[in-house]
Amino acid sequence: MLSLVCEGPTHGNAVSREVARSGELGRIWQVQRGVVYRSLERLTDLGLIRPAGEERSQRGPVRLLVEATHAGQAAATVWQHEPVQHTRDIRSELLVKLALLDRSGGDPRDLLLAQRTLLVPIAKALNDRIPFATGFDRTLLLWRSETAAATVRFLDACLRSVLV
Repeated sequence: MLSLVCEGPTHGNAVSREVARSGELGRIWQVQRGVVYRSLERLTDLGLIRPAGEERSQRGPVRLLVEATHAGQAAATVWQHEPVQHTRDIRSELLVKLALLDRSGGDPRDLLLAQRTLLVPIAKALNDRIPFATGFDRTLLLWRSETAAATVRFLDACLRSVLV
């Protein structure tokens, strides 16, 4: 939510539309409307966003605008460039970060390189364990190893496309 607010003054309804199933980011990461509003309240409490006026609406009540504070801008920038720590979160969190960087015109290279640096040793370690695993443990290791290897190939393809 914070990164969306960093794009410019907005309101909860606009953020909700972005992360709804039909929204641009909702294709990757869906968030229910109630969670969006609670998140915006929490970000306000943390001093990462602040009220920024009102916007009249023909379809309902006046919408309260919010904008990012300097601390919020800094926190969003740091988060967008940090690699995802858990392989299970790469599909959602990494893709959201890449989408947000694309929306803002940011350069994804540092994120892609950091993610690759973090993931390559994990992929190797998973692959090295496969010959010693049996039963469902082997099946699970195969899944995790193939997923990690595919993600490394994805990162390499992304890096090739941004270096062109």
